Amino acid sequence: MTARRTPRYQRAGITAVFLALFAICACFLSNDRSALAAEPTSPAQAAKAMIAAANPHAARAGQDILGAGGSAIDAAIAAQMVLGLVEPQSSGIGGGGFLLHFNATSGAIESFDGRETAPAAADGDLFRKDNGELMSWPEAASGGLSVGVPGLLRMLEMAHRKHGRLPWSRLFEPAIQLAENGFVVSPRMAESIAGNPDLADFSAARTYFFDGDTPLEAGTLLLNSAYAATLRTIAAGGADAFYHGDIAADIVAAVMGAVRNPGALTVADIESYKARQRPPVCDTYRVYAVCGMGPPSSGGLTTLQILGLIEGFDIAGAGANSLSAVHIIAEASRLAFADRSLFMADTDFVEVPVTGLLDGGYLAERAALINLHKSMGQAEAGAPPGSNRRAYAMQESEHGLSTSHLAVIDATGNAVSFTTSIERGFGSRLMVRGFLLNNQLTDFSFEAKHNGQLVANRVEGGKRPRSSMAPTLVFANDGQLLLAIGSPGGSRIIGFVTLALIASLDWQMDPQAAVSLAHHVNRNGATELEAGTALEALAPQLEALGHEVKIRALTSGLHAIRASTDGLEGGADPRREGVALDH
Repeated sequence: MTARRTPRYQRAGITAVFLALFAICACFLSNDRSALAAEPTSPAQAAKAMIAAANPHAARAGQDILGAGGSAIDAAIAAQMVLGLVEPQSSGIGGGGFLLHFNATSGAIESFDGRETAPAAADGDLFRKDNGELMSWPEAASGGLSVGVPGLLRMLEMAHRKHGRLPWSRLFEPAIQLAENGFVVSPRMAESIAGNPDLADFSAARTYFFDGDTPLEAGTLLLNSAYAATLRTIAAGGADAFYHGDIAADIVAAVMGAVRNPGALTVADIESYKARQRPPVCDTYRVYAVCGMGPPSSGGLTTLQILGLIEGFDIAGAGANSLSAVHIIAEASRLAFADRSLFMADTDFVEVPVTGLLDGGYLAERAALINLHKSMGQAEAGAPPGSNRRAYAMQESEHGLSTSHLAVIDATGNAVSFTTSIERGFGSRLMVRGFLLNNQLTDFSFEAKHNGQLVANRVEGGKRPRSSMAPTLVFANDGQLLLAIGSPGGSRIIGFVTLALIASLDWQMDPQAAVSLAHHVNRNGATELEAGTALEALAPQLEALGHEVKIRALTSGLHAIRASTDGLEGGADPRREGVALDH
């Protein structure tokens, strides 16, 4: 890998131009929500085709592919390859993802699972030290032990074979050119590097992300010849070039030889990886049909549960982020997250009562537990039809902080909602051939058993860890596509996406307003209110209802496209640096 730094006297000029560009795009680069006090910008407009993605370079790559006659899948692949270069802290070919696809001709909704898998040798003691104690999450997250078999390329290849229009190799050209010619490090990327100084403990990451001992500054021109070479190999040889041969061998060498927590990943683990096409989970919400990703992601099921639990309440009448709305949504979230913690995991290993969790009678029974005048506190899991309530123990804790999301609608009306991740920012810290490896295995429960009972999301060889990614598609009752949406954010993804759906469907906000709305999240614990927003004023009233309230930064990365007979509208989360671009 090669990194080229511009002279310091050039950096200021480049940075100024870069920031000016982002100002024009109305993109806010700070986590400080005070910048959002002003009215949200208007949504982007398009007649037929649009992409919304987390970085302008990635969005432009997708835009170019749409302009060349590419499908929504084609544009998503091109954008993802660029995201792995310009937003490496969030996603890349060393990780995985989940993708929903809508075929406008057939009306078919398909979901593609590219979630990482545990090595065959992994078991419930993966994160247990020699002295018998469990590792803390920070101890486990860095190095080889946390790396799962990357699934992204197998998944994208599967989707491309079904729905691609342009040649596979064509989709890699924008990222290859940008990697070879260089891109300007964005303020967000620079901030992320500076906020993760332990990157310097890993030689390849240190060489790439640091200038000596100094984290790269915004405005630095950065090249990645190793990534360009890797993409050329994959462009020519397909996903097989990644899962067989030198790239796979180098991944294994990096994992097994990691300076911290060497892992047991083998070439056989990588060669045997298979992407899965799984049935989407869909349910009605008021007059809409909402579809998401099923297990091993918990995102779709938990989002649908929350919507089902609040459907009997007048959320529209309560108004956006009113005390009543925040309370009801928080209480519904407690109930859904309790079920999530007990039941949801990889269905190749665990029986998940998908139908029972969305059963109307069960949701009505659970919704009756919501008291308009008092918080229930921590909720207990229910007993949905078809479940064995005593089969599993609750998972006690989880982490996961970084990810990216993009949405695409092409000229023929096909749509993609695609969430992609290497787990936390910069993943495992291990860098191979210009890309970072994930630390997704930390999404498993570190405990295989709790109080003598097995945990559904325990580590097992070949198993996929539970995810919270929630790519979502919404349809009118006549089957017409209305909305493609999703977000990064660890387990808070569910709250971010759910609130944006409520904003879109109940409060009739345009996509830019919906993704800009101040956040509140409850994961069956504290009710979190987004710092620097008007929601802070609700804290005393929520506490009076029995909520434990925490004020904190809630940095989502929502991207959404809404379709109508008048064309398309797009929204990009002002908390990150994304844009929505038309064609």
